[in-house]
Amino acid sequence: MPFIYGVSLATPGNYATNSTINTDTDHLRALTVATRPASVNAIYLLGKGAGLTAISGIIIRVARFSTPSTVGTAAQIRPRDPAAPAATTTWFTAPTVGTTQIQQLVVGCGAAGPGGWVAPTADSQIYLEANGGADGNLDLISQSGTISLNFEMSVDYFD
Repeated sequence: MPFIYGVSLATPGNYATNSTINTDTDHLRALTVATRPASVNAIYLLGKGAGLTAISGIIIRVARFSTPSTVGTAAQIRPRDPAAPAATTTWFTAPTVGTTQIQQLVVGCGAAGPGGWVAPTADSQIYLEANGGADGNLDLISQSGTISLNFEMSVDYFD
């Protein structure tokens, strides 16, 4: 039976879109390292802009790379069930971007409001193939038409 884990920044704080409009910033990467697959079933977003209009927005592009992203700082992974075993999928912040992006999903939120995505069915989850590789990696990349928008993000996944 898979267990559910949550991923967020190790120290609570903001993510920020790029300081150049419509430019990608890679925030999180996942890589399966075990012999069993994992799957993302929810992404939660909250824009933290003060005094911005509802039309200012943040998108999160969920993508795989043929050559996966590398390095980064370990993200905080917490099991929803305190008795769950240690997670086998690794998550990192601020990765070095991989090559040949394959887009899986685009979600978003307003610059000052909530948004995100929850898989409507089990078949809608984004699967990460066991042992990494082209289908065992996933990155969450932000972009906005407004510069340097702050937001918070967390991910729920089965491992």
